Formats: sequence, structure tokens, C-alpha cells
Amino acid sequence: MSENFPNPGHILKTLRLSRGWSLTQAAGQTGVSKAMLGQIERGESSPTVATLWKIATGFHVPFSAFITSGPQHDNPGALRSEQTSQWQQHTATMRVAPLFPFDHQLGFDMLCVELAAGAISNSSPHDAGVIEHIFVLQGELTLVVNETEYRLAVGEGLRFQADGPHSYRNEKPGIVRFQSLIHYPQTPVQAPD
Repeated sequence: MSENFPNPGHILKTLRLSRGWSLTQAAGQTGVSKAMLGQIERGESSPTVATLWKIATGFHVPFSAFITSGPQHDNPGALRSEQTSQWQQHTATMRVAPLFPFDHQLGFDMLCVELAAGAISNSSPHDAGVIEHIFVLQGELTLVVNETEYRLAVGEGLRFQADGPHSYRNEKPGIVRFQSLIHYPQTPVQAPD
């Protein structure tokens, strides 16, 4: 996977200005503090995946809008790993790469996620009706959905309503790699290029 990814601060500012929102209004919509949003926009802070999810949900855009290089297309075509951007948290405990960026016609993102040993990612609820499909490729994933814990090994998956709290944990040595297909029942707004 490539280390090239778009500047989330630029995307955030473009989205905010396109709606005519102040930082205060954006903070109210996303649940991310005005100070943090300003730091992200200015490139002074690198957001976590959980923070990007809050921002994407608040703006009603697909998550991949923040981690996909170039315009998002609805055209079929071959995907090559060297063309795929990869988002890595500043702690390097979680990496996310779009396998197939947001498809406007089908209303889904398909991501590949890696969690380092001991990593935990807590996710706030996504928009109403959002469904995630998780399929483990490597390691063992502990997935907690609405306080119910699931342990998923290689070749196992789970579909769940992602509009409630959920978290991903790697409690074993070595990385956990899984695919996440995220279905948005109401097609979100496509982020500006």
C-alpha cells in the first residue's frame, strides 16, 4: 500500500466552507472540538481514524473521502495496490486503506484495516442505518458491538449495525488485518475534489 494520501485538513476545510459552516458549527455537527478541527485544518494535528469517522459522519460524507487520493469514481476498473493510499494514525497502531473508494451508485466503501498488537480503536456511532461487514484476513479480531463481544478468527466475519458504539481490538501478538465493507443506506454527499 502506498503512503500517499490526501490532506485531511484541506478536505475538512473544503467541506466546511462549501456548507458555509464556522468551526463552531462544524464542531456541533461532528462532536469534535473547535480547537481540534482548527488544528486539523491547519495541519497542526494528525487525526485518528476515530476522529476522521466523527468528522465524516457529521458532514454526511463517506469515510474514504478523507483517505482516498484523487477524485472518487463510480467507474469499474482494476485496482492495483500501488495506487491505493493508506492512512496511518500518528501512533502507527492502525492503518486503513481504501480497497474500493466510495461507490456512489452502490453506496459503500470497502477498506482494508490493520491493527498492531494491543491496538484498540473505539468508534462512535455512524449515521443511522449504516451497516458494516467485517471479514478477518490475518490474526484474531475482538469486535465489540453495543457491549456484545465477538472474537473473529481468519476466515470469519460479522455484519452489524454501525449506528451504535463499537470497537476493534487486537489482543494477540502480531497484526490483525481485516476488510471492512461499509454500506451507507442513504447515499452520503460526495466530498468535493
